[in-house]
Amino acid sequence: MSAAEPPGDGDHQLLVLIDPLARRYDGESVRIAKDVLSAGAHTKICLADSPDEFARALSRRGSRRPVVVGDDHALLRAVSQLHRERELADSALSLIPVGAAHTLELAHALGVPRGAVAAARTALDGATRRLDLLVDDSDGVVLGELSIPAARPAPGPPHTVWDTCRTLVASLVRPAPPSHSGPVRAHRLRVEADGVLLNDLDRPVEGVSVAAQGDGGLADVVIHTASGETYTVEAKAVTVSGPDFRYRADIQVAGPVRTRTWTVRAGAWGLVLPVGA
Repeated sequence: MSAAEPPGDGDHQLLVLIDPLARRYDGESVRIAKDVLSAGAHTKICLADSPDEFARALSRRGSRRPVVVGDDHALLRAVSQLHRERELADSALSLIPVGAAHTLELAHALGVPRGAVAAARTALDGATRRLDLLVDDSDGVVLGELSIPAARPAPGPPHTVWDTCRTLVASLVRPAPPSHSGPVRAHRLRVEADGVLLNDLDRPVEGVSVAAQGDGGLADVVIHTASGETYTVEAKAVTVSGPDFRYRADIQVAGPVRTRTWTVRAGAWGLVLPVGA
């Protein structure tokens, strides 16, 4: 990670975006977070009831620093929007993690404190860390890791647009463990890293994973071949192509696509973390 940045003038003018799932899951933690933040800063509270309302509030934040109260999906939604609006470079986000444990794995991996009180205090007194971001050629973002191919989510009846993606989170972040009794499924994928061919279609793979290292502008690319070999390289850009494939980026499944390129953007976004983290 890069060195901590000093707080800006707008650090104690906060826009607190409360995800509706957080209110339903643990209203007491949400209340505690609001109390801590309001006691230490000038806060504007937004109880977003839909993705559109969440997006409008974030777009109209002015000089207020956004604090997201919710899970990994809420954090990803905020980063994705700021990226699309080309405002990530001038923004720093805080997260108060509220949700089921398996929906907060990304947040904790990034260094966000566990617990509403500790996270709220960090939002007030922490330091902004500039983190790398994986950006694909369709303008999608990856904060943590992507895996190719991705397991299809379990089928089920659709709900509201807001709730459907949320109810799939468990199956996306905690896929069923592979069966050791059956054969390994092979996929024909062509993988290039910084223009260098790592794997071609004639060598089936079990899977490919790509993850930004945190800072420094490089990603770790890991290829697991169907024959049991593993190859790991570092690269700034990775292109995967082949027959239609799906991939899982953080907590979301995307595709099918036939080709996709991910590029590391060094220090592209800021997350407020404990001082010295």
